Amino acid sequence: MHFRQAIAGLCIFLGAPAAAQCVGASYLDQLDTTQRNALAEAADALPFSEGTLWTATRDADTITVIGTMHIYDPRLEPIYDQISTEVAAADLVMLEATPKEEAELQELIVSDPDLLFITEGPTLPTLLDEETWGLIAKAATDRGVPGFMAAKMQPWYLSLILSIPPCATQDMLAGDLGLDHMISEGAIEAGVPMQALEPMTTLFEVFQDSSFEEQIDMLMVNLSSPAIQQQMFVAMLDSYFAQDVGTLWEMSRIAMTEVPGVDEQTAKDMFANIEDSLLIKRNRNWMPVIADAVAEHDDLVVAVGAAHLIGQEGILQFLQDDGWTLTRIE
Repeated sequence: MHFRQAIAGLCIFLGAPAAAQCVGASYLDQLDTTQRNALAEAADALPFSEGTLWTATRDADTITVIGTMHIYDPRLEPIYDQISTEVAAADLVMLEATPKEEAELQELIVSDPDLLFITEGPTLPTLLDEETWGLIAKAATDRGVPGFMAAKMQPWYLSLILSIPPCATQDMLAGDLGLDHMISEGAIEAGVPMQALEPMTTLFEVFQDSSFEEQIDMLMVNLSSPAIQQQMFVAMLDSYFAQDVGTLWEMSRIAMTEVPGVDEQTAKDMFANIEDSLLIKRNRNWMPVIADAVAEHDDLVVAVGAAHLIGQEGILQFLQDDGWTLTRIE
C-alpha cells in the first residue's frame, strides 16, 4: 500500500478515503438526543465551522483557501471545477505536500525502512499478548495486509492502515487521489509553481514522538468493528460534502469516547493529543510560511485538509486575526 494512501486513512482532515463501497447507515443516525444536542452545540461554537472554500483578501493580496480531501470521490469533480480558474490564475499554490515532496518521501521510505517497519528486535506478535495480536492480525488481513507483514509494521503505521474500513480498501488500493491531487495537476497544467507548507518528514515526526504504549493505544482504537468504521466513513463523507466540517470534527470526538475497552478520559486525552499534534501545531507552523509567500506573491491558493480550516486555532481564524477579510465561496 502506497504510504500516501495509508497516511490518508487516518481521518478526513488528513483526507478521508473515497468510499464507493462504504454505503449505508451514517454514524450520525446512531447518536441519541443528548449526543445530538451536544454535537450541535460544540459544532456551532467553532469559528468557521461551515464552508470548505474561502477567499481571504487584504489590501491587494488574495488567498483562495480550500479545505480538501486527499482521496478520490466523484463528488470532488464539481468542487474542483468551481476553483480551477483560481488555481490556474494563482501566482503560487501551497499544499501540505507537492508531488516533489511525495516523490522524495517515497525514496526515503525505500532507503530507510525503519521509518515504517520494525527491522530489528521483537515484532508485534512478541510484544503483544496473543489475544490482542490475533485481533490485530485479523483486522489487517481484512484490509488486504497479510499477518506476517503487519507483524513487522511500526504500531503507528499499522494504526493508520486499520483506520481504513475494509469497505474502502479497494478504493485505496486503486490509487485514485483527491482534491489536493486535482489542484496540483491543475497547477502543473497551468505552469503555476507549487510549494509545500511543511517538510516532508513532518507527519513521521508527529507519530514517532509518541511512545510505544501510546502507539499501541491508538492501534487498539482502530480495532473498532468494521460496521462502526463504515458508519463513520459514511458520516464523514456526507458531512464534508455538506461543507459541515465542524460537525464532522466533533462527531469524531464523540466516537473516540465510545471505543470499546478505552475509558472516557483516556479517549478524550488521545483525541486532544491528535488535535494538538496533527492540527493546531501544524496550523501555527504554516502561518509564517504563508506570510512569507504573501510577501512575494499577490495571489495564492492554499489547499489543506478540511479540519485545518476550523476552530479558534484554525487557518481561517489565524488569517482573520491577521487582518484578512474572509468570504465564503458558495
